[in-house]
Amino acid sequence: MTDAQTGDTRGHGPLHGLRVLDLTTTFMGPYATMLMAQMGADVIKVEAPAGDITRGISDYRGLGMGPVFLNANRGKRSITLDLKQDADRALLLRLAGTVDVFVHNMRPAAARRAGIEYPAIAEVNPGCVYCSLPGFDSTGPERDRPAYDDVIQAASGFAWVQGNAYVRTPVADKTVGTLALGAILAALYERSGSGRGQAVEVPMFESMAAFLLLDQQGGWVFDPPAGPVGYARTSSPHRRPYETSDGHLGVLVYTDAQWRAFFSLAGRPEMADDPRFRSIAGRTEHIDELYALVAEVLRTRSTDEWRRVLEAANIPATPVNSVTDLFTDPQALASGLFETHEHPTLGTLRQPRLPARFSRTGAAPAASAPELGEHAEQIRAELDQRHRTAHTVPGNGVC
Repeated sequence: MTDAQTGDTRGHGPLHGLRVLDLTTTFMGPYATMLMAQMGADVIKVEAPAGDITRGISDYRGLGMGPVFLNANRGKRSITLDLKQDADRALLLRLAGTVDVFVHNMRPAAARRAGIEYPAIAEVNPGCVYCSLPGFDSTGPERDRPAYDDVIQAASGFAWVQGNAYVRTPVADKTVGTLALGAILAALYERSGSGRGQAVEVPMFESMAAFLLLDQQGGWVFDPPAGPVGYARTSSPHRRPYETSDGHLGVLVYTDAQWRAFFSLAGRPEMADDPRFRSIAGRTEHIDELYALVAEVLRTRSTDEWRRVLEAANIPATPVNSVTDLFTDPQALASGLFETHEHPTLGTLRQPRLPARFSRTGAAPAASAPELGEHAEQIRAELDQRHRTAHTVPGNGVC
């Protein structure tokens, strides 16, 4: 019996059977579709003849297979198409007629020039979930502005909150990519009842502004404002990994019980009864004073000593890992965060698995990112086979 007959999909992932056409480049879109591939979807990556620009980032071996590309495009299949050519654009529309999801991160004007706006895709596949990932919402005046992560960190308030500095990872790309995954899955859920696809737009600026405002809107939740914007705890200059006598420790004292325990450890038990520090409202107002105390006290013992003492008091604390430390971190090793597999030209690769776990379906098996155009012949052959089947089996549509 086949897996479809038995219902056994272990090792395939919960999105096994879903077909995705991925026209995205750089970080945001590829991250969203990579998550779908890790969950078992068949993701067809359409690249321009020059390939995704991230192929060249830190491309140590000159093969167009840099680490960022390898991580963001695992488990996908690649075909190259030049959408300025009529034949390739026609082939793209044929492919669009066979998929469940169509994703791109072009600006609206560029999508229009390429002939891949939603009406064109819906005409060949009305059941398709069409997801666009522009920098700015298409109804606003900035809709055709180019946008990368740094631009969105600046526009959304992220850089301001960081003290006019960027987060040192493309946090906007990856955050919006994750939101795109959720929006696509929501549209697929709706389609399971209605049988109809729809257009889904997930703009970077609006997504990151809303993400930031959850905790940073402050008194501006009210109209008129009842107080300043921001969240005092996260903006305190003393909020950072704290120095110990021999290193650094990440610590967050947060609840009433945790602060009472910390005041005792610091030799300042009377602070627990201070009206300024008895409640979270008071502590938030006086957070600079409290965090300065934490910094002062933690310098008096070693990292290991403080970790043991703080954990015994149920106060979260952990040493500060470097990126390389992650590969030997006991928790990461015990949970199997990293998986290895053999790439046909690059040798052994070690990459993070899908962090989410699914008890019945599991995730998709570890798989490599594709070489440029690696699966072109295979994808074209499948498309021809679908076309032949559609014309030989009565009632069998292409989509």
